[in-house]
Amino acid sequence: MTTHAQHAKVGVIGLGAMGLGVAQTLRNRGYQVHVCDVRPGAAADFASAGGVACAHPAELAAQVDVVVSVVVNAAQTEAVLFGEHGAAAAMRAGSTFVMCSTVDPNWSIALEARLAQSGVLYVDGPISGGAAKAAAGQMTMMTSATPAAYAAAGAVLDAMAGKVYRLGDRAGAGSKVKIINQLLAGVHIAAAAEAMALGLREGVDAAAIYEVITHSAGNSWMFENRMAHVLAGDYTPLSAVDIFVKDLGLVLDTARASKFPLPLAATAHQMFMQASTAGYAKEDDSAVIKIFPGITLPQAANDGGQR
Repeated sequence: MTTHAQHAKVGVIGLGAMGLGVAQTLRNRGYQVHVCDVRPGAAADFASAGGVACAHPAELAAQVDVVVSVVVNAAQTEAVLFGEHGAAAAMRAGSTFVMCSTVDPNWSIALEARLAQSGVLYVDGPISGGAAKAAAGQMTMMTSATPAAYAAAGAVLDAMAGKVYRLGDRAGAGSKVKIINQLLAGVHIAAAAEAMALGLREGVDAAAIYEVITHSAGNSWMFENRMAHVLAGDYTPLSAVDIFVKDLGLVLDTARASKFPLPLAATAHQMFMQASTAGYAKEDDSAVIKIFPGITLPQAANDGGQR
């Protein structure tokens, strides 16, 4: 445990799949972690094993040096900061707000300036890697911030993540790199689903497709990870279809501003929107495979089947 960890107080707002892992990692690495979540009981459950449960963001922000926000999008981040019992008004000058969501880079740039008016430092710090890596302290952070923000919160960032990329000296670059990552992630999931669907349509055994592709040049991390969900017939949302409706939408918005063409990202976005409107919005993002007609998907054990 570092001397810094013994003294720093950190707050985590949002105890979802990634946020809970972040909070657990910080606790395991010696930080006193304050937490809050909109779901009743989530903060208390975390604090029962060590930590401090707070009723709302303002209560949390008043007690900590670094606030880490792990919510879904910009709108939720706005609510965390500036909504009823928001964190911004309670944060002391010199404290740091770490924004971990996938957002429009221009929104992140504006937020840095807005917080600076009250002396609050800001880290543009989207995260990647999934719940398991967050819980193991092995996720990736794509960050950009002023030198003062890094000085204040750098040790916390290093404790949260296995890899912390420092991509610029002000907000924006972190979110831009996350946007590029999400372009690839969304396209890879959509392509993986298309490939598996074609194999099923042609009568190839799903397990055989998975075995061969994961040991061949066509493999991707997303194929290996997400098509395992399809094989299991398990669409429990680790990352939902609607996350990629949002994230690929941000990708396209970013490119549209400079009239930059993204044909594959646009097609993948349409696929996720089709899956969402077909009723799979809250299912795992691998459920994008359900948009393909005339295929029989693997069934979960003790399940009646998907089609």
